[in-house]
Amino acid sequence: MSKSLADDLPDTTGTKALRVWLESSGYARRLLLGQDGDPWADGAAKYLSFFTQARGLLRSDVAVVNLGDLFRSWIARHPDLATEMGSKKRATYPLRRMLEETGPRALLDEVVEAVAAHLQGQIPLVLAMPAPGAWLAEAQMCAGRPVEVDADTTEDAAMYIADFIRCVAQRPVGGLLLEESETPGAVSAYAPLFNAAKHYRWAVVGRGVSAGQEGSFDAVIGSGDKVQGCDVSAALFGGMDLPKTAPAQFLYAQVPVDHPPEAVLDAVARLQGLPA
Repeated sequence: MSKSLADDLPDTTGTKALRVWLESSGYARRLLLGQDGDPWADGAAKYLSFFTQARGLLRSDVAVVNLGDLFRSWIARHPDLATEMGSKKRATYPLRRMLEETGPRALLDEVVEAVAAHLQGQIPLVLAMPAPGAWLAEAQMCAGRPVEVDADTTEDAAMYIADFIRCVAQRPVGGLLLEESETPGAVSAYAPLFNAAKHYRWAVVGRGVSAGQEGSFDAVIGSGDKVQGCDVSAALFGGMDLPKTAPAQFLYAQVPVDHPPEAVLDAVARLQGLPA
């Protein structure tokens, strides 16, 4: 394994390390902290404790720290920030104000430092977040504003996110995961974020991107022949046959939050037992 996601993405030789990417943060949170538990609420040490326990439950070839969850937690505990996010009329202001808050930047830096030290470069550490347009819309709704997202505001959002991730530029981050909403954004507007990731030598993976935009990413998670990450979530946890994958593909599965633990273990064992 490598600390760089780009180095572990599979190729046609079938020799690269990334085979199974599990997203289980919601499931682990319910089991370890309860339905309303918040791993971000008590600082980096408590987050690391949650992270290590969660990783002990289900092993994945990628370690993920979710920035969307970080800010949802922060706003829930600092409701005045949501009020400030709605204080100016510009459509991009809610996201800009949210991301410039110093507390989450400091917390993320501490968390990434602690998680990276725990991982010791054994697997890549990936920062997951909503894609720029999706995160802009979420911030607008959080501020009680109507959703106003277009190519220009999405590009501004990408710029604000690129500025935010500088807080961990010196940490051993391996890549970014951009998660689209049901209506994927125009990837051409993500240039500021792509440029920042390239500068830091971080791979960028997209999940749920529009057909025809796969080439903008180092890898894409979804369905179809053009994706590198084959999303088998529905088939795996629905007890159906899994699709066959090519040597240059890896398997992605999101564990349902309320799935019974025994059924989760059986499903993951089935997934990880597939031949390479």
